Amino acid sequence: MQYQSSLTRQGLIDLALDKYFANVDAKNLDAVLDCFHDNAMLTVQNVFVVHDGKESIRRMFVDFMAGYETIIHRDFTSTVDAKNGRISTCFTAELIDHQGNTTLLYNTNFWRIRGDKFQEVYVYMSGENPLT
Repeated sequence: MQYQSSLTRQGLIDLALDKYFANVDAKNLDAVLDCFHDNAMLTVQNVFVVHDGKESIRRMFVDFMAGYETIIHRDFTSTVDAKNGRISTCFTAELIDHQGNTTLLYNTNFWRIRGDKFQEVYVYMSGENPLT
């Protein structure tokens, strides 16, 4: 299904990097969830875990944020299809747990935007899935 997006190329990048990842790193749950439609879907493709709807996505982020002292997303490379409201971003995720152990993941997210929010998110990650 094709969704209509109201965002420009820069708007798509801002949504993914400045509104989504920046707020995940700051553990600002409400701002993260504001990036998603109520009936959005987030799928971790490499283990095929599906979070269907905003409440399921909320629970996933509550657990994820509680599991790590520090969350850092960095080294972004984005590819944007503004005409069709899609963006993909490759990045490094650095997760530091409460005991000081660091996990590095090299991931790619694919987003389908409806209006100005995420409708579908597909996550591919290089290691063990922390988004359960």
